[in-house]
Order: sequence, then structure tokens, then C-alpha cells
Amino acid sequence: MEAKAQARFVRVTPQKARRVVDLIRGKQAAEAVAVLKFAPQSASEPIRKVVESAIANARVKADNASERFDEQELVVTEAFVDEGPTLKRFRPRAQGRASQILKRTSHITVVVAPREDTKGRAR
Repeated sequence: MEAKAQARFVRVTPQKARRVVDLIRGKQAAEAVAVLKFAPQSASEPIRKVVESAIANARVKADNASERFDEQELVVTEAFVDEGPTLKRFRPRAQGRASQILKRTSHITVVVAPREDTKGRAR
């Protein structure tokens, strides 16, 4: 049973967020949280919150379905960053000119699921 969490309109550039998401894709969920907690990038905090939210969503799904839940079995199966809307701002420059500043936003999505055995069923 997979669980998904999204954070939309996060004020971090998608390019920088993708660098951090690449660190956790395919890792165990608990290990991914530990990696993100100590990663120096500013994008690691919102991504860590999304991973923790996906773990909590998996716990709620398991409780509703009356299934056994073990956080150690969860793996980050999908993690991706899409580009959100860009905020356009202007900065004054020399000789009465103005230059545009693009403040980019991201939509961060993380999917966690239990690790599958070679036979195709959960451990």
C-alpha cells in the first residue's frame, strides 16, 4: 500500500530541490529523513517535511485498512519536483533601467511504499 504527500508552491527553485530529491530516491524512508536532517542545502527542510508527511499518510492508510504497519519497511519509491508558478519582481538598475528577478517555486511530491520481495508481495 503506497502513500503520497505533496508540498505545493514551495519557495525553492526546482533545480536546487531536484539535487536534494536525487539523494533520497530509492532509500528507506527512515534513512531518507536522517539524510535530509543533516543535508546542508536549504531545500532539504521542506523535502524532509514532505517525506515525514508521506510516512504519516502511510500509517493512517494502514490503520484504516487494519493492516500491520512497520516504518522500517517503507521505501521512497518516487520522488520528484515539478516547477510551480514563477513570481516576477523588478530591481532598479543604473540609468533608470529595471531588471527582472524570477522567484521560482516548486511542487514537491514523494511516494512511499513497503519494499517488495522478489515474489511481488510485501515482506
